[in-house]
Amino acid sequence: MDAGDRTGIFAGDNPFAIARDWLVEAETAEPNDPNAIALATVDADGLPNARMVLLKEITDQDFVFYTNYGSAKAREVEAAGKAAFVMHWKSLRRQVRVRGLIRREDGAEADTYFASRSLKSRLGAWASKQSEPLASRAALMAEVARVTVSMGVNPPRPPFWGGFRLCPLEIEFWADGAFRLHDRFQWRRDTVADRWDIRRLNP
Repeated sequence: MDAGDRTGIFAGDNPFAIARDWLVEAETAEPNDPNAIALATVDADGLPNARMVLLKEITDQDFVFYTNYGSAKAREVEAAGKAAFVMHWKSLRRQVRVRGLIRREDGAEADTYFASRSLKSRLGAWASKQSEPLASRAALMAEVARVTVSMGVNPPRPPFWGGFRLCPLEIEFWADGAFRLHDRFQWRRDTVADRWDIRRLNP
């Protein structure tokens, strides 16, 4: 079923293209980190966890972010094989919610993205044992100094750092409406090989 009244900002047959268009618009309106997403996972006991990360790419198949593979978020998404996120723009009064399956991106594309980061960010990736206890900030800065000496000005991507691709089974586009009568359109499929079912949801 195709929700036939999808017009304006909701129009189009490709949900990834709609998400990209919304993000481009947010880049001109949102003062800080328009690509920030609240990534939700569950731990081994099923206890939910959430944190902000930066979305780095929207392809026609998935949503891509990068992190330390030793971090809590990475351990949780790999154990579950799935995750969810919400991207919210107060300036536009819109949000995108996504749920789906996760796989690693640790090949050439991860190398290219890592090389595009600032030198300090690349050195920081080597120095930080993300999510592990830290004695002090001074200890972290000492490790950054040590890594700087050993790695030089062109550090490679660490083997413990890379990307994840979230391939969605659900995408919801939400826009604020008068009197809290918001517009919500959900794109849903049972497997990544299926066609999308599109429906309007009650606010």
